[in-house]
Amino acid sequence: MITPAQLPFAQADVLQLAPGLRALQARGAVHRVRTPGGDEAWLVTGHARVRQLLDDDRLSRTNPDPEAAAKDSGSALLAGLLGGFATDHARLRALLEPHFAPERMAALRTCVDKLAGQLLDELAGRKSPVDLRRALALPLPIQVMCEWLGVPQEDKDRFGGWTRDAATIGDPVRSKQGVGALLGYCRQLIAGKRRDPADDVISRICATEKIEDDEILGLTALLLFGGYETTVARIGTCVLLLLADPEQWQALLDDPTLVPGAVEETLRLSMPNPHNGGMPRHAVTDFEIDGVTIRAGDFVLLNIIAANHDETAFADPGGVDVTRDTAGSLAFGYGAHHCVGAALARMQLQVVLTQLLARFPTLRLAVGVDELELRHDTLIGGLVRLPVTW
Repeated sequence: MITPAQLPFAQADVLQLAPGLRALQARGAVHRVRTPGGDEAWLVTGHARVRQLLDDDRLSRTNPDPEAAAKDSGSALLAGLLGGFATDHARLRALLEPHFAPERMAALRTCVDKLAGQLLDELAGRKSPVDLRRALALPLPIQVMCEWLGVPQEDKDRFGGWTRDAATIGDPVRSKQGVGALLGYCRQLIAGKRRDPADDVISRICATEKIEDDEILGLTALLLFGGYETTVARIGTCVLLLLADPEQWQALLDDPTLVPGAVEETLRLSMPNPHNGGMPRHAVTDFEIDGVTIRAGDFVLLNIIAANHDETAFADPGGVDVTRDTAGSLAFGYGAHHCVGAALARMQLQVVLTQLLARFPTLRLAVGVDELELRHDTLIGGLVRLPVTW
């Protein structure tokens, strides 16, 4: 019997897959692993199989036997915010989709342009080097979420702290406290929107027929988290990948119309997550895939980052190419579970990249890539810091 590989694999290079994960992927698409919490799981790393299973009814976000549910981290987030959304996914997703319609994203872009411009004004007035994560990647998404959802800007630091706590790895108490505080805040926010609605997402959700307060609460908290922590990490990823390859940065300076493609390419590459896990799923029935029998109740991790680095799907998958055809990218999932907020994330990344190229054409890393570190204390990963100069 093969001994399960132990997660996480050592990750020294912030821009490349962990060597242990790459070696595992080279041996096949489905592997037996042991999570940091000691549970056995199936780790799926092949692009074709990850894509297939992301939209497969034989897998569920919730375990058919909750008491036996394996957990791939110490974060309360999966069992709290995300688990609640999974119970009635299709209906709640349908409620969210209109708020991400192209016309709404186009209207919001004007605001994002303004907010990004203000942050870059502050950046321009500072002496380099500057930590771009702290100066731009961290504050922009939270300000955008405030504007879009209808959260008072003065509360941004509070709920930003709660989302970071909720996503904490290895400290269940802190994670649960973060989820609890976030839900408590959202409950008060919803009550206020019911009394005094405005032209914002939370008010419009509250006005929806046939939706319970607890469902509004879960959606609000999920939007706050999903639109903040993940976008912070992806802004850092996008800029780092391009600055680490000066030819690609120059290509964008020469032809800014390549920006949308550059965003898609950096999303495909993402930032290797130090936890080396994946999207958590549970088998609801027995089935076989690639000669492996998965039993009902088994814990399955769909590793999107590994899938997007699969040589059978993308030539030279670890390299950055802003002209690449990224149609097969799984950065935002696939099928019924394609990320409903993808348009919002894409738009913010396009704004950030467009403004950085225009205002800081000589932007470059202030330290070597080997001096950068990934965050190990959070579910999302991302960079600890991103020092830049110009």
